[in-house]
Amino acid sequence: MVFQPVIGLEVHAELKTKSKVFCPCPVVWKAPPNTVTCPICMGFPGVLPVLNRKALELTLRTAIALNCHIHHQTIFERKNYYYPDLPKGYQISQKRIPIGFQGWLEIATASGRKKIRIHDVHLEEDTGKSVHGEEAGDPSASFIDYNRSGVPLCEIISEPDIHSVEELEQFMIKLRQLLLFLDVSECRMERGHLRFEASVSVRPQGTNTLGTRVEIKNLNSFRAVSGAVQAEIERQIALLKEGRSVQQQTMLWNEASKRTEPMRTKETAHDYRYFPEPDLVPVLISDEWLAQIRQTLPETADEKTLRFVRVYGLSEKEAELLTATPAVAHFFESAVRHFHDPKGIGNWMLGDLQGLLNESQKDWETCPVSPESLAQLVQLIDDQTISVRMAKEVLREMFATGRAPKTIVSEKGLVQIADQDYVRKVVIQVINNHPHAVADYLSGKDKLIGFFVGQVMKATGGKANPQLANRLVREALESRRTSS
Repeated sequence: MVFQPVIGLEVHAELKTKSKVFCPCPVVWKAPPNTVTCPICMGFPGVLPVLNRKALELTLRTAIALNCHIHHQTIFERKNYYYPDLPKGYQISQKRIPIGFQGWLEIATASGRKKIRIHDVHLEEDTGKSVHGEEAGDPSASFIDYNRSGVPLCEIISEPDIHSVEELEQFMIKLRQLLLFLDVSECRMERGHLRFEASVSVRPQGTNTLGTRVEIKNLNSFRAVSGAVQAEIERQIALLKEGRSVQQQTMLWNEASKRTEPMRTKETAHDYRYFPEPDLVPVLISDEWLAQIRQTLPETADEKTLRFVRVYGLSEKEAELLTATPAVAHFFESAVRHFHDPKGIGNWMLGDLQGLLNESQKDWETCPVSPESLAQLVQLIDDQTISVRMAKEVLREMFATGRAPKTIVSEKGLVQIADQDYVRKVVIQVINNHPHAVADYLSGKDKLIGFFVGQVMKATGGKANPQLANRLVREALESRRTSS
């Protein structure tokens, strides 16, 4: 029997705000443990939460971009459960009336475009962070850091429309890209800005009935999500083929063993005893407010890709690569403003400069080469001041030092030789020094043209204009052929 995976995803994106969602505590990365807290986010008796308007607007922006319907009146609720990292004994979240609902996100699949439905988009507060074992400095200890408690999260829940790990990866990539271009989250997974929970079931191919759902929690990278989901699919299929049943439960991903492992029996929504948060009034979202947010939505990656193809004459693939993140798109457009050669700048970005970034494990946000410097380098090639081979050397120096290409070219004396009379003299000398190679060329071994050009470049220290050298070598050899 062939089985079809059925996958849904819950995504928690930390919102890009200066303060927490219900209190004025700042959102700070790597502050000393338990130093960014107050009575409100620690749930002391008698305190009252106040909603962060910016967090609500960023969630609204996300819901609109995900093509959601918007509730014009939304409420917050208490999600009740006990866990050490939850100081209040409940989490302020949304269940019955989320901000956005019934949306969709389109992804590319092997068979074409596909819309993954979005069940809802809502705003909630984060919990604290549990630190165990070696991370805590003691293999037998567990500590709690409440700095993260109360940080605003936008939770995005998909419908179970994903039917392969490949589709799952495309959905995660596309969603992260959207959040980055909307400027609602930094999406830095190494900092926990983007976390995932996957729901997985399998069913016989061709049927519509959903299988028993298993949830996998605490997945903090694309690699972890893909690995955990693939392992869980294989586990469930193996159980069903043995005639056994799949139990509804919550699992954790063991990266070392590459297996999903039981955490607890899965709760239902009733177990959380959701009820309206009594300390927060309903939020009214007017048509005017929605219109204002729609008007200020940034250009998405898809919109930017189409514009890059139309305005800059790039191929669709080039445009997609140059709009992979806001940082790379901004770098490209900044460079093109300094020297209008979109193809040339795009090629150097996607080729040599991307290679240097990969080697040094840097990204476009920390690239030591400025857009203006790259544009200047491409212009030096275009006006034949330096050759492509020289430019590669100059770029490596630019990357290492951050200096401008003109400065490097001047200091190293890398200006390309374009003096036709001088290069012709070198060509004649090279030909005279290699009579046997000349004889072989004249006998039909045309590929030796590359040998002669290489010798000219060697004789000029790599400074001769390659196109000029190639033309003059060919002319000199053909002149020998005519004379003979």
